[in-house]
Amino acid sequence: MTARVDLIAGARPNFMKIAPIVRALEARERAGSLLRYRLVHTGQHYDAGLSRHFFEELGIPAPDVNLEVGSGSQAAQTAAILTRYESLLLKESCDCCLVVGDVNSTMATAVTARKLGIPVAHVEAGIRSGDWSMPEEINRVVTDAITNWFFTTSVQAGENLRRAGADAECIFFVGNTMIDTLLSHMDRLRPPEFWNAFGLVPQEYFVMTMHRPANVDDAQSLARWIHAIAEATRSRPVIFPVHPRTRQFLDVIQNWPECIHRVEPQPYLEFNYLVKYARAVITDSGGITEESTVMGVPCLTLRDQTERPETVTIGTNEVIGTDPGKLKPALDRLFAGQWKSGGIPEKWDGHTAERIVTVLERLLACEPR
Repeated sequence: MTARVDLIAGARPNFMKIAPIVRALEARERAGSLLRYRLVHTGQHYDAGLSRHFFEELGIPAPDVNLEVGSGSQAAQTAAILTRYESLLLKESCDCCLVVGDVNSTMATAVTARKLGIPVAHVEAGIRSGDWSMPEEINRVVTDAITNWFFTTSVQAGENLRRAGADAECIFFVGNTMIDTLLSHMDRLRPPEFWNAFGLVPQEYFVMTMHRPANVDDAQSLARWIHAIAEATRSRPVIFPVHPRTRQFLDVIQNWPECIHRVEPQPYLEFNYLVKYARAVITDSGGITEESTVMGVPCLTLRDQTERPETVTIGTNEVIGTDPGKLKPALDRLFAGQWKSGGIPEKWDGHTAERIVTVLERLLACEPR
């Protein structure tokens, strides 16, 4: 019996997590599977051109549906997704709603589906930071509270879910689809156009990203970080793709360090090329810590906790905290050759999407005949 899964994509990280699942579903269909999909783009990402670029670059087909919710406050954006996805399902339902990650699209479409009696599968379920000031943490907890089937990236995530009362038989440790995407595109990574203009040399520059409210929403705090990074990196070039929420606070910073080069957000292949050949990555993101771990690149997280502890206990990441004064001692260890080598977490092997699709076929009773 044919079954259809809605694949939900909204913000930029969703695209990387969905892409390998699309490829795995199409491969299984060619092999005789009765599992089908509908790609639903909520339009949460406000830059339509960049969104289209990501779909093309990662080999994702054009969305079957675009809800076009656009930007807005947390409440306004969530409400728009709820109402527009409900209208879609009332016109043409599905057999499963598969959500990824922890953005507003993840939580809102999961709630909508469950209220209409449609089972929800959550890819990247169970990760927790314990930081309730993060909107993403609220989205994770709400989504997992109503999820039917949990696809996890780590053993720790499964333990988090079991402690919260999830049925162990509904938890599937499959690995990390972000790493599927990274490994499948590794030989296609390419330098950005500014590579030569900035005189970049492998292992002799840094990459930084900052967008968490605690780090960037106060201009004085952001200025302290900028100057601390310039000092701690010993005036090596620092490539800083500027997140839209960060840009508005940068112009007030005085005495901008010449070594920190502000650039536009980079396409997937160019950004990961920068990460691959960097001396280290300085970030307050979560996903980048996963990619740097797999590429063996040292990573310093400017937060007090992480929802991806395996990047610390196994990988190349260290949580530095939110005090700029702690950055220099950490980078001094890096320059002294004392950074840990790190390893790759279990099942981060490029085959996560295949495992997810195999489980879905069984759950939805549509295995190949």
